[in-house]
Amino acid sequence: MNLNYLKIFLLTIILTSQVSCDSQDENDDVKTKASKAFILKPENFKDYVDKFNTMEGENIVQAIPNDSSLNWMQENIPLFETSQKSFEEMFYYRWWTARKHIKETPEGYAITEFLVERSYADKWNLISCALSHHIHEFRWLHNRDYIDENVHVWFRGNDGENMEKLRSFSSWTAASLYDKFLVDQNEDYLLDMFPDLVEEYEAWEGDRRRDDGLFWQYDVKDGMEESLSGGRHVKNTRPTINSYMYGNAKALAEMARMKGDEELAQRFEKKADTLKQLVEEKLWNPKDQFFETFTENDTCANVREAIGYIPWYFNLPDENAEYNEAWKQVKNEEGFLAPFGLTTAEQRSPRFRTHGTGTCEWDGAVWPFATSQTMTALANFMNNYNQDIVQKEDYYQLMDLYVESQYYRGRPYIGEYLDESTGYWLMGDRERSRYYNHSTFNDLLITGLVGLRPRADDKIEVNPLIPQDQWEYFCLDNVLYHGDILTILWDKNGERYNKGKGFKIFRNGNEIASADSLKRIVSE
Repeated sequence: MNLNYLKIFLLTIILTSQVSCDSQDENDDVKTKASKAFILKPENFKDYVDKFNTMEGENIVQAIPNDSSLNWMQENIPLFETSQKSFEEMFYYRWWTARKHIKETPEGYAITEFLVERSYADKWNLISCALSHHIHEFRWLHNRDYIDENVHVWFRGNDGENMEKLRSFSSWTAASLYDKFLVDQNEDYLLDMFPDLVEEYEAWEGDRRRDDGLFWQYDVKDGMEESLSGGRHVKNTRPTINSYMYGNAKALAEMARMKGDEELAQRFEKKADTLKQLVEEKLWNPKDQFFETFTENDTCANVREAIGYIPWYFNLPDENAEYNEAWKQVKNEEGFLAPFGLTTAEQRSPRFRTHGTGTCEWDGAVWPFATSQTMTALANFMNNYNQDIVQKEDYYQLMDLYVESQYYRGRPYIGEYLDESTGYWLMGDRERSRYYNHSTFNDLLITGLVGLRPRADDKIEVNPLIPQDQWEYFCLDNVLYHGDILTILWDKNGERYNKGKGFKIFRNGNEIASADSLKRIVSE
């Protein structure tokens, strides 16, 4: 063989071998993503996935089919186990169902709300109503492309412009993207979205802000049709959109500071301060001790609805003993506490459940959408306010009801809404309702029940809202947070995980904090 040909031949072998090794390294890295978990093993939840896969005939398939669900979950999700297996099963079920809604579009990944086609959806069957719920839930995946690209599709997927129906529903997207930043620390992504979010805020100001500075919205455009306080065609001043706009303004102020634009930050702080004052002055009903809807005639609707808790979703209300009284109603069986969860309107109202069934009523039935908002607000109230009204036992009871409500015929199920007394899903066996992606659960478990509180600084704060003697053990593992892998565990006797007794936090496998009891820990 010619010497030059021999050299080329040998060089080709070496380069091919190197490419093969690099490719193998990449494949190994993909395969070992889930092995970053410190305590739990991905194979521990395989039986759940096998069960879920056999519960259905998979008639609608999007980006990740059932036969790929296990691998996808192993590569992407936090891991969880506890001595109360219903919580554990529901945790994996909700990841399994969320995966069904990931869709590939020409503009990138998108996330659907319904699997079946809806006539009022935008391109690719997308609906913006639950976008912020999707952001909060998907921010915990290891691959953030799913949620990052979904947001880009909504804001830039229409030839570089907003999707036509981006603002078909009220939005707290800016606040949610800032909350996502508190988990992933992706400042470049957040600030790249900043101009789009400012433009969206100004658009809402242009067509929904009243002369007095408050915002109005149709119930149906809040995603809350047929409520007791309004209707589909009335321009009511609701706690929903006004709280959302407050949260968005606070988030945009933080983003402006990150960009070094203090003048713009102050402008959005002023907008937030104005809304805070107006909500407290005009939407608080001192007789009912509740934030309530005001009608387009500026009269109070005089009915407590779950949307009155949304101000706390954004920490809007002042530290005020009078405002705190509102939370007594989540423990009151004449208020919102029902056998199968939190109702969307108070049960003492003579109008409770007066709108029939099967047409998207928000007149008292239990909606996971509203439960998600109320439980997020409640976790904020318990973490950020000085109060003695709601205890860990109360939060746990409500989460337990939420878990138990998500069953149908003895199997895990998530649909649109359910009867508060029987637990029957009011859309029954309608295909449209199955796997309804319109709420959060895993975000509530991570940030509320287990209590990982996302922060902008490098401190790790965990405040479990689990009663001390409720569970023998729990472990939340493989949590990608600020670029590290966190493990949070409770081992009452020290025999489950062999890491000693008590409450412990690990970062990348190294113990960074511990306590004898389930209490707030802030690790330096």
